[in-house]
Parts: sequence; C-alpha cells; structure tokens
Amino acid sequence: MTNRGERSALLGGDSLIYNNKPKSNFKKNISYILNVVTIITIAILLFRHPSKSENKPKVPSVDPHGKKNIIMMVTDGMGPASLSAARSFRQLRDKLPIDDVLVIDKYLIGSSRTRSSSSLITDSAAGATAFSCGLKSYNGAIGVDSEKTPCGTILEALKLQGYMTGLVVTTRITDATPAAFSSHVDYRFQEDLIAQHQLGEYPFGRAVDLILGGGRCHFVPTANGGCRADKRDLIKEAVNNGWSYAGDRKQFDQLNGGKNVSLPLLGLLANHDIPYDIDRSSKEFPSLAEQVKVALTALQEATRDSDQGFFLLVEGSRIDHAGHHNDPAAQVREVLAYDDAFKEVIDFIDSTDVETVAISTSDHETGGLVTARQVTESYPDYLWYPQVLLNSSHSGEHLARKIYSQKVKSGTKFTEYIKQEILEKDMGITDYTEDEVKQISLKSSQPEALLYFLNNMISFRAQIGWTTHGHSAVDVNIYAHTNSFPLLNKLKSRKAYDGLTGNHENIEIGAFMETVTGSNLNQITEMIKKTIHSPHHGKSDLSRDEFHANAIPSL
Repeated sequence: MTNRGERSALLGGDSLIYNNKPKSNFKKNISYILNVVTIITIAILLFRHPSKSENKPKVPSVDPHGKKNIIMMVTDGMGPASLSAARSFRQLRDKLPIDDVLVIDKYLIGSSRTRSSSSLITDSAAGATAFSCGLKSYNGAIGVDSEKTPCGTILEALKLQGYMTGLVVTTRITDATPAAFSSHVDYRFQEDLIAQHQLGEYPFGRAVDLILGGGRCHFVPTANGGCRADKRDLIKEAVNNGWSYAGDRKQFDQLNGGKNVSLPLLGLLANHDIPYDIDRSSKEFPSLAEQVKVALTALQEATRDSDQGFFLLVEGSRIDHAGHHNDPAAQVREVLAYDDAFKEVIDFIDSTDVETVAISTSDHETGGLVTARQVTESYPDYLWYPQVLLNSSHSGEHLARKIYSQKVKSGTKFTEYIKQEILEKDMGITDYTEDEVKQISLKSSQPEALLYFLNNMISFRAQIGWTTHGHSAVDVNIYAHTNSFPLLNKLKSRKAYDGLTGNHENIEIGAFMETVTGSNLNQITEMIKKTIHSPHHGKSDLSRDEFHANAIPSL
C-alpha cells in the first residue's frame, strides 16, 4: 500500500485519502471565502481592457537587406549522445565539476528532423542540400532537387547580393556538406566536377571567396599524386586565375591568423581529410578553431568597408567519420575540437558591431551512439567509463594503418608489437586476451575490419554502445547566437519557416537564412539551369563503382 507521500508524488498533489477527510465548519467557511475571492480576481483579469501596448508588444523587425554576417555551422553526424559523451569525457579529463558544460550547450534553442525525400534516414548530401537550398532531396544529391534539377543555394544567393563567402571544413572540401553549398551534381561521388564548380567553372561563375580544408586529391591529377580521373591540375589553373594558395601548415601560418590573406584563397591542407584531432600533429595541420579564426578575420577585413557582410560555412566534418567507425575515443575529441571552433565564432559575434547570426546543427546522427552498453547477460550495471577513452591516444583508423605498415617489418615479433606498442601504449589496454591479439593479427591485412575490431575493444571496455556503422533518424539539436536584438526575436519566433526554437524540419533552417537576408534562391535556380551536373556529361569523374573501389577507410 502506498503511503501519503507516494500518493502525493503520483497524483501531483495531496493524496486522495487526505483530501477525503471531513473538514470542520471553520475550515469550510475559510474555503468558501477563498473561492469567492479567487472568482472575483479571475473576472477582473478577464474582463478588464488591456492597453494597446499589451495587445501588440513592440518587436523590432529585421531589415533583410541591412549589412549582416551569416555563419552556418554543421556538426556532421553529431547527435545528442555525442554531446553527453564529450561532456562527461571533458569533466573527467580536466577534473571539472558536474555542472560544467560545453560552450555550445549554452546556446541550445531547438531540434531538427532530418529525413530526406528518399528515406527517413538522410545522408550528408541530402542533409546539407536541405540547408543550402531549403528543400528536400534524395540521398546523394548535391545542390540539386529531387528531380535532379540544380537548385540555387544560400551561398550563391548571398554572393549575388554582394556578400563575401567562405567554406571551412576538416574533411575534403569536395565532400558532401561543403559541396552542397558550392556546387551542383547528381551524386556526391562526382568530386572532380565538384572541385571545378567550386572554382567557378559553371554558369554562376566563382561563388566562393575562401576555401580551407582538405581534399587536394580532387584538384590534382593522379600523375601528380592526386586522384583526378583527367589530367587537369586545378590548383595551377586557380593560381593562374588569381587565387592565392596555401597547401601546408607553413603556408597556412603565413596567413597570419587571417591578417595576411589575399582573396580568393584556396587552402587545401591535406591530400584527403585532415587527420582526426586525436591523431593530428599541430606542426603539420591546423585545428578547426585555427582555420575558423583565419576565415573570420579575413572575411571581416574584406567586408569592412562594404555594404554587405559575409557568409561562412563551418563544418566539424569528422565527427561523422568517428561515428561511421564506431570510434568513441576519436569522436569525443572531434566534438571538443568543434566546441573550440564554436567558441571562436561566439567570441567573434560578441566583438563585432555588424549584425551577425550563427546557426549550428547536424545534418544527421551517425552510429546510433548511446552512452550505455550491456556487456554481460545479467542485468547491467548503470555505468560507462570515459577513462577508457582518455587512456586511448589514437583513432582506430590511425592504428589500423600503423599495424598494416608494421606487419611486414616485424616478422616473428609481430605479436609482441601488437601487445606492447598498440594495445598497451597506444590504446591503454592491459587486460587484453590472447584471442584479441590473435584477431588483430588475422585482420592486419584488412584495414576496415581491423579498425572496427580495435574500436570495439575500446567501446566494450568503456561500455559505449553503437547500433550501426551508418546514420540514424534521431532528431539533432539546433544552436544559435546573435548580437542583434531583432534577429534574436526572429530566432525565438514560433511561426513556421520563421523562427528556429522548438522542433523543425531541416529545410526550415535554409528558409530562415533566406528570410533574414532577403535573398532569392529561385533567382539563382534560374541562373544555373544549364549547369553540367550529370555524371554522363563527361569522363572527368570516377564512376560510382570506381569511387567506392578506391575509397580510403575514412570515406
């Protein structure tokens, strides 16, 4: 039988037993008087005439044509559980109190539904096209609608209005998210053609002023160490057409934090993707935060005397790859690296007098991550161990390549190398089994299978769970910040396709950017009708099968 306290908690008030007790006449009289007073008070509130100011609260309107900066930020593959894991990991690593949160946590305003036109589970191409074009398209679509017709993007529309534009990512610049803002192709694997569009080789002309990321491969022919299927060297062509170029850490540092940038700038800082933050050598590759700082400084300076501001896309790209790989040690560090970049954006917004808004969201969640795992048949303990992730000093991708390259050299000492160098030193695992060592040896010539096995060893011990190596349909968070009171009211508006608080379709984020900037995506769509976008127009791209056959594990 439940006690009074339990009944009260269940019913949301006093228990029924207590309420059914007979009351004294005095208590009845007091109750009657209170009820009468309450009724009179309600009547006064209902029937009094409110003032005009109470009828129509003053909300400043947004001048869509006024000078402003738009910063669109994408956490590719990051779901709510990614934040939970990274937050707990950082609290442990830095010995922080339980109420310590990430910078991004303070700017949560809503959530987004992520389906594409072809599936309840989107890929990055359709997800980014929803942001850039404000419409639903099929999985694999880059800047085209569901009928494979090129659609105008917010980046192009703002460029037409006089904005300066930029792309900053940690994956290949020709990958799905940056491509969906700056190119138009039927399928995301057409990365050679995407590179051409990004440099202005399509009806619109050059739309991008600043590019920073990886992906040199698709700008250079195979004969020169690239992966273009034709013989064109787009970097040389770009430099001849007036682009400045940065191709390594030294040249990036010469940009002097963005103070020494000549636009347009093409910065291709890695042949493929920039390494995971857990593996990244700061002597070889800049962090995402460093890239963002350069971009913000350069674009701010370039628009200082302009009637218009800038549009910048920032992507924490490899959160997604860590999800695909089911690599929790890499993922928490990717989330924290993004949080550092997010702080750079917040600091910039708070320091500028130009009306600026930043919107951050994910195209989808990857991996079906949960911060829990059943590791025995018995009822599970309520535990997960971020210390295991802290002990691991490299990603599974890095270790798989390291093992593969070492196998030939080690000979009969290969088993000891696995135990001492990989498991104990790099992964921080001392309770490994002989069977695990055997499996690593057997999978040493299969990089993908090997990295999955290594990452599962970490996940199992941390009691981190994954449900897929692909994407999921879970809703993702929306974050935003602005220095503008009118824009703040637009962000908080609950009108459909207007504000971003609450739960929304991903296309509403694209519509929001179009609304607050007074841009016209339909106008751009008309301008780019004749864009070559089909893989059947030429042989400059690998076929879909060739692409996947040559793909590196991070893809």
